[in-house]
Amino acid sequence: MTEPKDHVVVNVAWPYANGPRHIGHVAGFGVPSDVFARYQRMRGANVLMVSGTDEHGTPLLVQADKEGVHVRDLADRYNRQIVEDLAGLGLSYDLFTRTATRNHYSVVQELFKGLYNNGYMLKETTQGAISPSTGRTLPDRYIEGTCPICGATDARGDQCDNCGNQLDPVDLINPVSKINGETPQFIETEHFLLDLPAVKDALEAWLKTREDWRPNVLKFSLNLLGDMRPRTMTRDIDWGIPIPVEGWQDNNAKKLYVWFDAVVGYLSASIEWAYRTGNPDAWKDFWQNPNARHYYFMGKDNITFHSQIWPAELLGYAGKGSKGGESGVFGELDLPTEVVSSEYLTMSGSKFSSSKGVVIYVKDFLKEFGPDPLRYFIAVAGPENNDTDFTWDEFVRRINNELANGWGNLVNRTVSMAHKNFGEVPVPAALEPADEKILKLAEDTFATAGEALSHSRFKQAMTAIMHVVGEANAYIAEMEPWKLAKDETQRERLATVLWTALQVVSDCNVMLTPFLPFTAQKVHETLGRTGVWAAAPEVREVTDDQPVELVGVGLPPEGHPYPVITGDYTAQQAVWKRVDVKPGTVLEKPKPLIAKLDPELGETGPEWAPVQKQD
Repeated sequence: MTEPKDHVVVNVAWPYANGPRHIGHVAGFGVPSDVFARYQRMRGANVLMVSGTDEHGTPLLVQADKEGVHVRDLADRYNRQIVEDLAGLGLSYDLFTRTATRNHYSVVQELFKGLYNNGYMLKETTQGAISPSTGRTLPDRYIEGTCPICGATDARGDQCDNCGNQLDPVDLINPVSKINGETPQFIETEHFLLDLPAVKDALEAWLKTREDWRPNVLKFSLNLLGDMRPRTMTRDIDWGIPIPVEGWQDNNAKKLYVWFDAVVGYLSASIEWAYRTGNPDAWKDFWQNPNARHYYFMGKDNITFHSQIWPAELLGYAGKGSKGGESGVFGELDLPTEVVSSEYLTMSGSKFSSSKGVVIYVKDFLKEFGPDPLRYFIAVAGPENNDTDFTWDEFVRRINNELANGWGNLVNRTVSMAHKNFGEVPVPAALEPADEKILKLAEDTFATAGEALSHSRFKQAMTAIMHVVGEANAYIAEMEPWKLAKDETQRERLATVLWTALQVVSDCNVMLTPFLPFTAQKVHETLGRTGVWAAAPEVREVTDDQPVELVGVGLPPEGHPYPVITGDYTAQQAVWKRVDVKPGTVLEKPKPLIAKLDPELGETGPEWAPVQKQD
């Protein structure tokens, strides 16, 4: 009897649908989550990786007004751009969807109703901001001012990124509208607030069981408990999910807060995935399973929503707060196992920002360099634990010295010599201590790198793997197979050295697969193997046809087409263990694996993202 597979849910932050992705985005949520998911699949876990585009809230509405288009048409355009960016980068989503689906609206409304019925939604009159010149509501994120807690001058009306505290626009000192610079006017408006104090004890008890989180994430999350107060979960806006309460649902001027609905997306995407696989209840194995593990990947500015707001929603929905209550139709849902937050990838010390012109777009990067060089750079030099500055000089150095001269050279020289001298994987003779030493190092590194990957320590894992690459290159230099090839009496020794080197190449390729899936597929074929080693995601066109119950006005139209990212990753051959190289396997002359970059690129940058010279 085989043991059942463990269930791992990789919940990836939902990119906001306001344009194509830049490399700062994918350094925080994209590549780390995919490396983790690919490793978990390789070690045999049953993985569900979900996300989608976050399409409600004000920024999209403001942009649609500027362009004179309907906000849904703008969301469609940006959704498609982001899908193409992320699929091109090889991010292996089981489902990447969007928040503007009928299924998502339905799941969000059910979560709200469960919280409301259990008493965790409070109706209060609050202070709302409007523009004096237009009379239109000014949403939180479009008001900036000085933070009353830490004094940062660029705090937003919903959150201060400097200290991480949640805010309301009325709290800000000297608030101004980001749209036109005027001082907002505050008026009374009625809203629903999530009663965070009512779940504080349950939230604190749960957080104190989270021992293996990244220390900065856990400390930040525990600090949030100190100033816990009810949090507004509805907004004066006409683009969003209707509030499913009698007397509110048909008011098109009030919708649910975008951050209430966005975090519910992890659940709604899982439910849509189950529907699209033909097994509508499959999501329950991942969400109603106390043994399933849930990992959330994001940038540090989103910690509060994943370690406080979303767990509070789950606890209140299950009736686990001080007011009690009963679980809704989805039952008791699993809380996060870990919130894996990355710091910022910056450029010249500034946070990447399309609006400020500090930007390198993923699509441009992919067109010129392909996906794996960017994936490699993020793995070895990304913002895992600290803000990291991207420079073209560092990118060129890493790709040329490490990826091309290190890994590419090892594969090319090993397979070339085996092909030239034998035409196939040779039959080894008795191993000598040097052969056994490098083989043992490679095999032992499966455990070392695997342990690091299981805890999202990507740099640590990559360092261990590239150490084997370096030692393998040193082994070849020491064994000098090119000299052995000139001496017919050393034929057996030559075969043994090249077989050993080929086995280590195979081992390293296995371990590099989560980081470099496209290159790994090429190396798999270079080693004379066939079939899909590392599966790539695919973009599939679907229609919004899931049968659901909805209330309210401004609902998504039935049958609306949109693209999703999905893929069949169960059919791939990739496994996290040594795959023996088989003597007699025919080898072709290898093609160059990794193109070296022009060193001048490090000084100038490409035309589409030139290095900014300091005066």
